[in-house]
Amino acid sequence: MYEPLSDSLRKIARGAGIAIIGMLLGLSLQFVARLIIARYSSETNYGIFSLALAVLSISAILACLGLNYGATRYIAYFRAKGDVSRVRGAISAYLQLSIVTSLLIGIALFFSAKTIALNIFHTPDLIPALRIFAIGLPFLTIIITFTDIFRGFDQVEPQAYFQYISLNTLFVLFILVMMLAGLPFVAVFYAYLAAIALTFIATVIYTTKKLPYPVTFTEKKPTLFIKKELLTFSLPLLVAVAMVTIINWTDTLMLGYFKTPGAVGFYNAAYPLAQFIYMPMSALVLIYVPTATRLYSQNLMAELRRNYTILTKWLTFLTLPAFLILCLFPETVLNFFFGTAYSAAAPVLRILPFGFMLNNLLGPNTATLIAMGRSRFVMWATLVAAMLNVALNIALIPPLGIVGAAIASVASFTLINIIVSVRLYSLCQVQPLSRNLLKPVITCIVLTLLFQVIISNFLTITLWMLPLLFILYYSVYGIAAVLLRSFDKEDIALLLEIEKWSGINAAPLKKILRKFL
Repeated sequence: MYEPLSDSLRKIARGAGIAIIGMLLGLSLQFVARLIIARYSSETNYGIFSLALAVLSISAILACLGLNYGATRYIAYFRAKGDVSRVRGAISAYLQLSIVTSLLIGIALFFSAKTIALNIFHTPDLIPALRIFAIGLPFLTIIITFTDIFRGFDQVEPQAYFQYISLNTLFVLFILVMMLAGLPFVAVFYAYLAAIALTFIATVIYTTKKLPYPVTFTEKKPTLFIKKELLTFSLPLLVAVAMVTIINWTDTLMLGYFKTPGAVGFYNAAYPLAQFIYMPMSALVLIYVPTATRLYSQNLMAELRRNYTILTKWLTFLTLPAFLILCLFPETVLNFFFGTAYSAAAPVLRILPFGFMLNNLLGPNTATLIAMGRSRFVMWATLVAAMLNVALNIALIPPLGIVGAAIASVASFTLINIIVSVRLYSLCQVQPLSRNLLKPVITCIVLTLLFQVIISNFLTITLWMLPLLFILYYSVYGIAAVLLRSFDKEDIALLLEIEKWSGINAAPLKKILRKFL
């Protein structure tokens, strides 16, 4: 008999499954929108869109004040303690703070758009884009706020429905309408604004009907006290999240400053592809933080450590084949999605996946520290990494261009992961790199590289071969895991859980696994 899955791991697995599907759909739709813009416009226009989106993303992070992690953790922590008044107060405080801050930042961005476009990026066509996005900023911030609140109640569905699927579906539809109507390129930004506005309306309607506690602004005294608590915990996270955003977007912004919008366009063809490797981790964190917070609040550290190890192994399994495809065949991938004009970004696509894959190999380290209340350490670690990122971008972009930006990003991702992982181990002895993780990973990589050396002398890899190679790499990984006896009892229980949810008959697989356990 297989042991049943723990309640916390089952909750994380189910929530992460929903989030992964929603995020995969959202990123795919976002990617389709980028493809449409890149293929039916110039590299320069695509670069302008990427710059404007970078400014909007950074503005939204600042507008949330770091509360998107702080409020989720706060709600989950006091739900576990049964303190309803603090939960209600946190909801009210988060809404009040995010509304006021987003309005202020939106107004500032609207009136400073000309200065930013001309003095920083030297691109006059960026002015209307920034002003349009400034109008949408408060609406986007409220969407994020409501979905963060739901996550505090272990509900990731609203974030999947609205922030990922609805927003990006509407954007794709509006872009298609714009192109069929023959509208000028500036209509792309109005299309994104319209998508934000409609998603905002849908999110508000859903929240008023589904949120476990009513949205209210009347609890003034508790809210004032809770605001101080939330801000004390969350402001270091604001710095941390802002620094991570800087790491994610500084390469784009500095390419716009040192180079041209065309260089930004090339870089932002490779970056979203590499980002797919990090997608399962991003989805996992949505449900992992409140669940890990509950375990920490109840001092269930052994269960927290075990969940961490198992989840890291599954993250690696989900993403290693995609990592190998992107690193080994970047030209083929870019040519298919963006066209031959973007093949110059192949070296970037060969470099960037290393940073995202390392993050998966080390597990949800930053999210665990946040769940444990170590927001100040997260702040200092990300600040150091962001400073390194900025310094490397300044040093490497002028001589190396988009390759220098990619090197700077990977170096920063590596540094922050090492710092955070060392600190996490010192606090609770979390060890993600277990033998059962490393054995199949090393075997799969070695066999894949040997196969690559052999076939490179006989074949030129074309597009139709990529799906076959993807299946091959997964098969090699799975066979290595079985033959090397790298399955834990939780892996089997998780497979049983997946069988139950999906209705897929996994009896043949279970029969094989019994022989190797």
